[in-house]
Amino acid sequence: MSNTSKYSYDLPDDLIAQEPCEQRDAARMLLIERATGRIEHAHVFDLPDILRRDDLLILNDTRVIPARIAARKQSGGKMELLFVEELSERVWMVLLKASRRPRVGDEFAIGAGRGRARMLEEGEMGAAKIELISGPPVLDLLQDLGEPPLPPYIKRNPDDWRCGSDQTRYQTIYARHPGAVAAPTAGLHFTNELFERLQAQGVERSSITLHVGPGTFRPVSTECVEDHRMESERYEVSPSAAAAISACKGRRVAVGSTCVRTLETVAARHGDAVADAGRSELFIYPPYDFKLVDAMLTNFHLPRSTLLMMVCAFGGTELMLEAYRIAVEERYRFYSYGDCMLIY
Repeated sequence: MSNTSKYSYDLPDDLIAQEPCEQRDAARMLLIERATGRIEHAHVFDLPDILRRDDLLILNDTRVIPARIAARKQSGGKMELLFVEELSERVWMVLLKASRRPRVGDEFAIGAGRGRARMLEEGEMGAAKIELISGPPVLDLLQDLGEPPLPPYIKRNPDDWRCGSDQTRYQTIYARHPGAVAAPTAGLHFTNELFERLQAQGVERSSITLHVGPGTFRPVSTECVEDHRMESERYEVSPSAAAAISACKGRRVAVGSTCVRTLETVAARHGDAVADAGRSELFIYPPYDFKLVDAMLTNFHLPRSTLLMMVCAFGGTELMLEAYRIAVEERYRFYSYGDCMLIY
């Protein structure tokens, strides 16, 4: 049994990035060579000099939706909804905040009265199933009035989403499939120019999809790592992506923990990269035998988080905690809008 406290480190608050880097690929990048333990410093725009011909970048093409929206009970009481997952036409799972939660069957207004919904079912940990009974489709309503579910450690008015940089910067340039409530942050560093330079070097790329859920922000609350249970997230690997991953002659470079989870979920179920769709509840922590991932590009993660445990499983706990110590010492920027590391 492994204690959660093993996966911790000290981080000054002023190293938590509150704004994105002015230029996406100008973010700093810590290079970590697993075989030798060597740690070096670079920038994301150096990737064409670091990756090799026939390497394959695997990207998560989920798209963040402005999933947070205000609601009001029939009594006039205020509520807040976070739309998490579409279950069927006009039926969604949400996280619901209210001083007094509505009961099953209660109706309430959404988005300044532009829509009305009915409570269908209570869930766990603040979840609820609701049905939109009038108004525009949910995604249209959210696009007009919703706010981004920015991570709680970004201390900024959510209204900045519409007038500031968050609307474009808390989204990868290749986002295609709406459904995430948090960005796959390692992908935020890429630009079209960088992709062109990588392609010229013979580095290929392919996309898979994992819709990031609210569980990504939840810390591990159990004392023993093994007692933690992951929240499931939807994923899809297309036939073309599976073929590209299987045919890769170089290294399979997963861009972000979401790609790692998806690939290793598919490998655990099928033994190789195959077309697949479903839900992943895979919790990766040391020790773990990776089957489809040869290198990982990832941002810096919260202490005691499942994401830090995944990174330790891939790079080795001692080496990764030393890398984090160096990153703090060298004043790298942390978390969603922060810098990143390439572990290979």
